Amino acid sequence: GASGMDDEGELTAPMPGKILEVLVEEGQRVSSGDPLMIMEAMKMEHRIVASHNGIVDKIHYSAGEQVNQGAELLSLSDE
Repeated sequence: GASGMDDEGELTAPMPGKILEVLVEEGQRVSSGDPLMIMEAMKMEHRIVASHNGIVDKIHYSAGEQVNQGAELLSLSDE
């Protein structure tokens, strides 16, 4: 959407877990489907992928940190 208010770019943790790896940096251009982070939850690895083309705006967690379900992991801005 053209409004700055939609949540399209919000990427949240599907469940509580731990960040294993951050695959991108702030300011990096990503395409829809690109892996952004890997987190571990319930002994399984979950890949967090870009929901749309954009630029990594802010990364909120780094590798090794615990996150709660629904925590915003990073945000993407539209190109």
